[in-house]
Amino acid sequence: LSEDKRGYGSACLKGIQYIKNKPTDQFPDIVVFIDGDYSDYPEQMYDLVRPIAEQNYDLVIGSRAKGKREKGAMMPQQIFGNWLAITLMRIFTGAKYSDLGPFRAIKWDKLLDLGMIDTTYGWTVEMQMKAAKKKIRFIEVPVDYRMRIGKSKITGTVKGTIMAGYKIIITIFRYI
Repeated sequence: LSEDKRGYGSACLKGIQYIKNKPTDQFPDIVVFIDGDYSDYPEQMYDLVRPIAEQNYDLVIGSRAKGKREKGAMMPQQIFGNWLAITLMRIFTGAKYSDLGPFRAIKWDKLLDLGMIDTTYGWTVEMQMKAAKKKIRFIEVPVDYRMRIGKSKITGTVKGTIMAGYKIIITIFRYI
């Protein structure tokens, strides 16, 4: 499965559409999202799925802030931007998120209820804002984070960093 359109959200939406095109008896109970740049640890996937399967949570966010982070895996502007975004989200929704981490699991039906549309790096923010507004039951679990493979088009450039920050802030205000 591949997506020609650029953007993290485009890739996620492509995967969702792929599942939607299957017969309903083949729909999953849980969907897991993970970056494909080697920064996340796929072997920690069970830690994200377990709270849904065993404790009836709807959404589990892998928190890089609560896990071990390899030195240099997150740039200072990412750390600051993440803090700013979760602080604004807490102010406007009351949701106590610690991260916008991309490694996450969600019940299939709850994912569909969110009606995700963002095709860029606003995807994680959109999901968390909508989940908070809909009072979807969530928990965060610590996940480890390492240096990515390749150069980031976002944090690797000043323009990318500014555009990502702008998009994230706009997305927060869109879903207040």
